[in-house]
Amino acid sequence: MKKRALISVSDKRGLVDFAKFLEKNDYELISTGGTFTYLEEAGLHPLPIDEVTRFPEMLDGRVKTLHPKVHAGILAIRSNEEHMKTLEVHDIQLIDMVIVNLYPFFENADKKMPLEEKVEFIDIGGPSMLRSAAKAFFDVSVITEIEDYSKVQEEIENSGSTKLETRKRLAGKVFNLTSAYDAAISKMLLDEEYPQYLNASYKKVTDLRYGENPHQSAAYYVSTVEKGALKDFEQLGGKELSFNNLRDMDLCWKVVSEFKGEMACCAVKHSTPCGVAVGAEAAETYRKTFECDPISIFGGIVGMNFTVDAATASVLNETFLEIVMAPDFDDTALHILRKKKNLRIIKIKNPVSDQQVWVKIDGGMLVQNADVDFSDQIDVVTHTQPTEQQKRALLFSQRVVKYVKSNAIVVSNGQQAIGIGGGQVNRIWAAQQAVERAKSKLGKNLVLASDAFFPFRDVVDFCAKEGIEAIVQPGGSLRDEESIQAANEHGIPMLFTGMRHFLH
Repeated sequence: MKKRALISVSDKRGLVDFAKFLEKNDYELISTGGTFTYLEEAGLHPLPIDEVTRFPEMLDGRVKTLHPKVHAGILAIRSNEEHMKTLEVHDIQLIDMVIVNLYPFFENADKKMPLEEKVEFIDIGGPSMLRSAAKAFFDVSVITEIEDYSKVQEEIENSGSTKLETRKRLAGKVFNLTSAYDAAISKMLLDEEYPQYLNASYKKVTDLRYGENPHQSAAYYVSTVEKGALKDFEQLGGKELSFNNLRDMDLCWKVVSEFKGEMACCAVKHSTPCGVAVGAEAAETYRKTFECDPISIFGGIVGMNFTVDAATASVLNETFLEIVMAPDFDDTALHILRKKKNLRIIKIKNPVSDQQVWVKIDGGMLVQNADVDFSDQIDVVTHTQPTEQQKRALLFSQRVVKYVKSNAIVVSNGQQAIGIGGGQVNRIWAAQQAVERAKSKLGKNLVLASDAFFPFRDVVDFCAKEGIEAIVQPGGSLRDEESIQAANEHGIPMLFTGMRHFLH
């Protein structure tokens, strides 16, 4: 008796050749709707699904494979006599292979269209057949990916059937796919910030050479349902990206995205900003970023929220950089940058869109809203009032400090973050680190931002000693009055935002 293969696919690449192979090897093809027509026009001889079910397709194709003659033919255990007798009584033939890929819900989930239209991309019959075939993997081969045609063909050619190990792997792929498919649908319909079950729907883009360190393996996945700057970027030059590259790119782009309406540039090294600047002209903005830390920027990543021109490209090429990223590059700039063959040139297409942050811990996951807000209520808590220039400089510093590891301090002149101190176990060390770096470069008209409150007055006293002219911090310490008193004693204006920005 001929074996049977049920085929229903939306992606028809490679299908004709594989289907011809199956027919040549005594498989009877069963097919539905558009797939049936496609195979028939290609000279094959598929059997329409309604001849198997003896029931017409109905409800605009919504119901065609949801039938006992389909699922019993898939799910029957061949070694179970009762199962086989039942099929005989009901005149049901076995189905030995299922080839299905799903309606393109992933591709349409983030498009702007009415909900009613999106719902039509939710596949019901396809996942049902796949799950049946995957459960029956001891007897049934199930294919969801075009890349698996060749593997299945090779095994049939060599031994007449697929190996159990292969069928088990193909079944695992089914549940991997359908779980992500269902997660994407759930996210669209449920629209809850913290649902009862935490589902993820991500698709692998590529394996990476290694992870954070060479002994760690890694891969790069992108969301199937969300847009994002690090999902749809375009690489215009350079060698392949690494785990650390991608993580640093994410931080770098988020920093420059904070400065809407201004030309901004950020340099990142080891997941920490080492220079941030704003300017009125492209090359000037990069030069000011470089000046923040000419040592650390070596081998770093530079992101700009403006089009890179030839003058900027020429200056960029004066330093060894791993990555240059921007929303666009003019042709001459690309020509200049591509002279460095290993330099990764990244064109960012989408804005930042992260709404949540997930942190894996052993046996669990922490989920929080992304830190996208800034305080609307900024109060001067000292007798001395800041100048308008100092206010602007403090707000610039505050936008940068949010992206520095806690404890975080940023010292700036309002145009450049020239002193960045972070990742320390106490705030005074972070302040000392940031101020020391700032004073060694451009130590005039300096202001300081802190990501969290001062537990003691020591930071304020240190700022006064080192010539810091104004301070912004969240406030909220039991000892706030001590810090305020210190600032008043030194005549330093200090602002409270009421909003902390820890980044651990």
